[in-house]
Amino acid sequence: MVLAPARGARVPRREQPERRSRRDGDAAAAAVGVLLPAASLLQLQDVKKSCCDFLETQLHPVNCLGFRAFADMHACTDLLNKANTYAEQHFTEVVLCEEFLNLDVEQVCSLISSDKLTIASEEKVFEAVIAWVNHDKDVRQELMARLMEHVRLPLLSREYLVQRVEEELLVKNSSACKDYLIEAMKYHLLPLEQRALMKTTRTRLRTPACLPKLMVVVGGQAPKAIRSVECYDFKEERWHQVAELPSRRCRAGVVYMSGLVFAVGGFNGSLRVRTVDSYDPVKDQWTSVASMQDRRSTLGAAVLNGLLYAVGGFDGSTGMLYAVGGYDGASRQCLSTVECYNYSSNEWSYVAEMGTRRSGAGVGVLNNLLYAVGGHDGPLVRKSVEVYDPTINTWKQVADMNMCRRNAGVCAVNGLLYVVGGDDGSCNLATVEYYNPTTDKWTVVSSCMSTGRSYAGVTVIDKPL
Repeated sequence: MVLAPARGARVPRREQPERRSRRDGDAAAAAVGVLLPAASLLQLQDVKKSCCDFLETQLHPVNCLGFRAFADMHACTDLLNKANTYAEQHFTEVVLCEEFLNLDVEQVCSLISSDKLTIASEEKVFEAVIAWVNHDKDVRQELMARLMEHVRLPLLSREYLVQRVEEELLVKNSSACKDYLIEAMKYHLLPLEQRALMKTTRTRLRTPACLPKLMVVVGGQAPKAIRSVECYDFKEERWHQVAELPSRRCRAGVVYMSGLVFAVGGFNGSLRVRTVDSYDPVKDQWTSVASMQDRRSTLGAAVLNGLLYAVGGFDGSTGMLYAVGGYDGASRQCLSTVECYNYSSNEWSYVAEMGTRRSGAGVGVLNNLLYAVGGHDGPLVRKSVEVYDPTINTWKQVADMNMCRRNAGVCAVNGLLYVVGGDDGSCNLATVEYYNPTTDKWTVVSSCMSTGRSYAGVTVIDKPL
């Protein structure tokens, strides 16, 4: 039997499922909030853990800061860490909620000083500070300087600094805040290569743990030097074309540093070059920066202690040794020797040799182990791979790649070692494969680059939000 509502009776509106779920979850969380302190007092550890496990499932931008304080009060370490991480990863939504506006200044400073904030821009942090102060302006405006110490103003664009920060009355009314603004302006006046030397907390990029990654493949030879740049989205498992290099470039060193991709030296099809270009993935734009002192192609490039190093290479007349294997222009032979640079002593020294001679090998680091991938010895192009353990100064063989490759790009991400393109001795390759050290197996990526290329530079970056 179906009962109809009485005439004039009010039929309740059907709630949206997500709203009903949120309401039910809040009610359950409130009940757990009563149970957990009792379990803690009575030392009922299993009950306490069950309560914390449930609260972890209920984390939301509107409650994570409250859960964090609750966990801290009752010594629930795991819940405290989970709530804190959740707040960092959902910072943009969290700062719009009432809980954030009701934090005390120490709690706000603790949150905005974290390196792990997931934000598209430092603008989000500045705007959050202004909103928090304006929520109780008469009391909080004198706290602006304490808060601005943790806002990384140098990471904001010059336009935003001039048009928004400088015009903010809360900044204008604080001499300390104006000092932070001047520091940021000075930072923007420095050449790119000098910014790395200006090391303060406010110039350090935030490094959120959860940002998706992109693999950037820069230039290369196909069969001549090209300007093309492609990005592989690991989550989407597909390739995207991005802004081209300002000029043709292959055999360049490529690194990711301070939020920018640097393409260092290389060969433009006619000449070895000493020019350096930087790519901003947020703006999808390349900019020329200061050149090196020497022309170098087929060089190694690396970042160490905030400085960019260009290692070895070929200037068109002089053959220099690679750090791992390579080719000796004087004796005209491929090398198995390996050299290590000590930053403290500013010296190079030999370490254990590889098992085979390799020129044009791909080199990458995964789990603190150094991999030498493919390469060639005379006409023989290799698909073999060796790995070096610096703790015991030894090399060992691991599984062969699926394809012979030399002059390929190599990078490590998500516990896997990726090898990109290269050539097999007869043609340039558009394929990519990755090595899983747990299974000692290589797998070919289903999606190929649009262009077969060797001598491309490869690096991994955070995907712009």
